Amino acid sequence: MRLACRQTAVSYGLVLAVLASLAAPVWAHEQPGQAAGFVTGLLHPVSGLDHVLAMVAVGLWGAQLGAPAIWLLPVTFPLVMACGGFLGLIGVPLPGVEVGIAASAIALGVMVVLQARPPLWLAALLVAFFAVFHGHAHGTELPDGQSGLAYSIGFVAATGALHAVGIMIGLIHRWASGRVVLRGMGALVALAGALFLWRAIA
Repeated sequence: MRLACRQTAVSYGLVLAVLASLAAPVWAHEQPGQAAGFVTGLLHPVSGLDHVLAMVAVGLWGAQLGAPAIWLLPVTFPLVMACGGFLGLIGVPLPGVEVGIAASAIALGVMVVLQARPPLWLAALLVAFFAVFHGHAHGTELPDGQSGLAYSIGFVAATGALHAVGIMIGLIHRWASGRVVLRGMGALVALAGALFLWRAIA
């Protein structure tokens, strides 16, 4: 467990270093809309409960699975989400975005409830699939006049932070009572996802 925690910390350190390097040119020649874009992107993932629950659930599930999933899943999600965000930014349509987001909460919540242990590639593929929907939703909601690059860096950074929250909570998995609590949290995420899905198709 300690090794897994160290690997997670190193992985997030690398992700933050990459984000910092991407942010450097943004702030070196700041233009109107860049600072606002970063802040808007940073706040966007936490503005909707459906996004928050799904992203935290990725961390919970990764913590249940342990290394290497504990760092692979939370790294896969933001990377693929950024691709989905780019599609949204350039106006490429993606049908069923809200349904996909709601379904992600259901699926990830169920994975936590079942303490599911699929092959690592399949777990990463599932996370990547849903990340496209989340990213597209973020990308299409870039406010006019704000920097798309700064906005993207902001929502990727916020997503990583939400995954980290899920991982930290998920560390209670080492205790029997903690595993019960995690499964209960997964059930709540899945139930919330079902409510989001009902609203999306109603």
